[in-house]
Amino acid sequence: MRLRSLAAGVALGIGATAVANAVLRRNAAELEPPLDGTQNTVEWNGIDVRYAEAGDPADRDLVLLHGINAAGSSGEFRAVFDALAEEYHVIAPDLPGFGTSDRPPLRYSATLYEEFVCDFVARFDRPAVVASSLTGAYLAAGAAHLDLSSVVLVCPTARGGPDRNLPVRELLRAPLVGEALFNALASKPSIRYFNADHGYYDPERVSESWIDYEWRTAHQPNARFAPASFVSGFLNSDVDLEAALAAVDAPVTLVWGREAEITPLQRGRALAEAADCRLVVIDDAKLLPHVEFPAAFVDVVRDAIEE
Repeated sequence: MRLRSLAAGVALGIGATAVANAVLRRNAAELEPPLDGTQNTVEWNGIDVRYAEAGDPADRDLVLLHGINAAGSSGEFRAVFDALAEEYHVIAPDLPGFGTSDRPPLRYSATLYEEFVCDFVARFDRPAVVASSLTGAYLAAGAAHLDLSSVVLVCPTARGGPDRNLPVRELLRAPLVGEALFNALASKPSIRYFNADHGYYDPERVSESWIDYEWRTAHQPNARFAPASFVSGFLNSDVDLEAALAAVDAPVTLVWGREAEITPLQRGRALAEAADCRLVVIDDAKLLPHVEFPAAFVDVVRDAIEE
């Protein structure tokens, strides 16, 4: 009798989890592009990668590469995209597994993103490139094979998570339970917590409409697979940032929020000194100074490109 009751309870729990997951998927409406401009698609290794493009194609190419997180997308550049497009030909992709790009159920790796970044940037003629956080390491890893005019990295790091943990990755990839765990990780309270904890110095600078977009992008079909590799350490890069940036044959500018904690300013100063890079510090900002102080960030990018 006890076994029968236990089995019934387990079945009920599984059913309730499946229903909850389905309800969340239905409530997450189809995702629109987060940026203005022309929406284009390029096929890369069987994955449709979508990107926004704006500005005069005759102007200098400027590629914007967003960082990695559970709700990551090119919308990270929403505050600066239009202003930069007034002076440059701006291209901002959603990385594979994120945003409006395809999200196949791959076991995503740092190598995959290093190859994508290198291949995507190489499509353009001596572009300037802005890359955020972990994606800065992916760019640095392939920079020796690219012809770049200027590089701006926002709080770059080669480690976005703990050491590699296979059980954690496979748990998050699992049907039902993995989806339920990821739904909890990507809930609106969790998004608000992570934004306040390490994203923004002033969480009031994040609108409710943007939090809603982050929630919806994190609840698209297959949304959990790339973040599963991120939170389990499989997206950490093996690149030596100091050596890679020192070898870049283009001016490199590092932009750091003075209040950043996950990648503290002390790390930025050490990296700038070791790689002989320019370091620009923006007060009252954490990991996303380009969102908190867009006008100051646009000035930094303009100065870096004109240099």
